[in-house]
Amino acid sequence: MVDLLQKPQIICHTQKSLDYAIHDVKWIPCSAKFIAVGGKSNGAGIVEIYALTGEGVEKRGEFCKKEHFKCATFDASSLRNRHLATGDFAGRLQVWDLEDNLVPIYKTTEHKAVINAIDGVSGAMSGCGAPEIVTGSRDGKILEVLWYGIFVKKILPVAKFLATEGTTGRDCWAVAFGNTYNNEERVVAAGYDNGDIKIFDLNTMKVRWSKCVKNGWGFSLTEKNIPMNKLVATTLESKIHCFDVKTYHPKKGISMCNRKSTQFDNLDGKTLAAKPRDIYDDRRFRNSVPLEIVRILYTISIIQSDGWKKTDEIPYGVAGELTMLQNTVVSEQPVTSFDWCADKMGLSVCSSYDQSIRVLITTKLKYH
Repeated sequence: MVDLLQKPQIICHTQKSLDYAIHDVKWIPCSAKFIAVGGKSNGAGIVEIYALTGEGVEKRGEFCKKEHFKCATFDASSLRNRHLATGDFAGRLQVWDLEDNLVPIYKTTEHKAVINAIDGVSGAMSGCGAPEIVTGSRDGKILEVLWYGIFVKKILPVAKFLATEGTTGRDCWAVAFGNTYNNEERVVAAGYDNGDIKIFDLNTMKVRWSKCVKNGWGFSLTEKNIPMNKLVATTLESKIHCFDVKTYHPKKGISMCNRKSTQFDNLDGKTLAAKPRDIYDDRRFRNSVPLEIVRILYTISIIQSDGWKKTDEIPYGVAGELTMLQNTVVSEQPVTSFDWCADKMGLSVCSSYDQSIRVLITTKLKYH
């Protein structure tokens, strides 16, 4: 009983039912507000703004557009402007001012299919380089856009990663920025439906590293404003893979560790970085009736303090090990999105297929 009380606890603080399919939720930086994006039954896309109050969750605004919104991020915007970048089912990347949302500040239609994933990095927040946005689509394209936060009519992407000419591109399910600790270094990690994970070096415009984990779903890199450290990927085979991408061995490659859940037959998950570092959230569900959701927090324990060991006098990375901190059922339907609040440790928001949003509180994270 004592051990159970010492572990982090995941508590559902409040929940609210909506009348549309929710595809993504994100906290608005430096505020007690968050946004929910999705689509209504008539085909229209919707963005709603909610605030935490003493009585629960209160809606503060909304706007609707032509197409369903699939994904969103604030990571490419400054803390003062807090512009929202979205990807929709028509393949459009758009940047919105939440206070003046009649028309987008910027948009591009380079993608020809739904944008599955979006990520950003802000020079104002990291102190290095210009704000950038990366998107991954069903058409197999990965586009990087340089974003300066000015009113522009059209800006062409500064980088494109496409399939080899004459071949069909794989469905890109996840993208993430990393290694943005100075003005020159940038990498983009991309995950595909066949389980391929690729890290693209934006400095050399080449594939730095690739790995196939059979079945893909989602992943994240640890903090963007530090040198690359860990990449955590989850798959449809109920596995979680942790890669030490900081150290590359010319013969053995990148070290890794993995963990397989034995409680479910077919799992669907996604991993997101949290505060403090090296704590992750994994959302998963059973692909049969009844549906269950188990949110699991994993921490990475580094075996050696320097983060690498020597093999044949050549540094070789140490991935560490994955340890489950807590799991709990938060909904009878699968969780569709999850986001940690960067300003309050343990505070998070998630959405699920039952068209509900839930504000969660995870306790005792600072002790792990």
